Amino acid sequence: MAYGDYVLMRDLTFTINRGDIFIVMGGSGCGKSTLMTILIGLKAPAKGKVFYGDVDFWGAEPETRDQIIRRAGVTYQSGALWSSMTLAENVALPLETYTTLNPKLIRELASLKLALVGLAGFEEFYPSEISGGMQKRAGIARAMALDPEILFFDEPGAGLDPVSARRLDDLILELNESLGTTMVVVTHELASIFAIGSNSVFLDVSKRTMTATGNPKQLLAESKDPNLRLFLTRGEESAPQG
Repeated sequence: MAYGDYVLMRDLTFTINRGDIFIVMGGSGCGKSTLMTILIGLKAPAKGKVFYGDVDFWGAEPETRDQIIRRAGVTYQSGALWSSMTLAENVALPLETYTTLNPKLIRELASLKLALVGLAGFEEFYPSEISGGMQKRAGIARAMALDPEILFFDEPGAGLDPVSARRLDDLILELNESLGTTMVVVTHELASIFAIGSNSVFLDVSKRTMTATGNPKQLLAESKDPNLRLFLTRGEESAPQG
């Protein structure tokens, strides 16, 4: 990953398995969000390949890339909801844009997706009328509108109080278990990393490369890497809670 001649990260090799809750973790400035933009097709890597199954994503034709990325949903730090639209209209937008479903069915599907994230009855609310945690949930409902195989989250707990952040973690676990959706979560929040992560990659900002991949709890138990241990304990050598 590079910006011009500046190399942000090099030699990244990891596998996201179907059904994983895969954590992209590391300190500020290590390139977590940049890596996500490469995985979702917004920025090409300076060197190397990204495979979806056996397809070289960035080596494929634009039409193939578009078909692949249609299988993914993305949620952003801010929720990124359209403020002039109700929650139902926000969720309906991808369905209106990318399907030929009739308006009645689209409304029903929008309500279903909102119900899946605990927002049944809030269809006619505007983003400004609900809490930050609810906005994040609505953003997830919109990302799920087209039934994606993979959901990407960019710092889902950012700006939330601990209780709301934990509820969001519980929702991610619930959706992963009930729908089998693969989750890729960019975060530096320790509580979330240990609560939901089944697999991960650690980006070491000082070495400009990854230094570990695997289940976060297992990495904490087994790794001797000082930078990784410092990150996973925040300097306090203790086991994760909960």
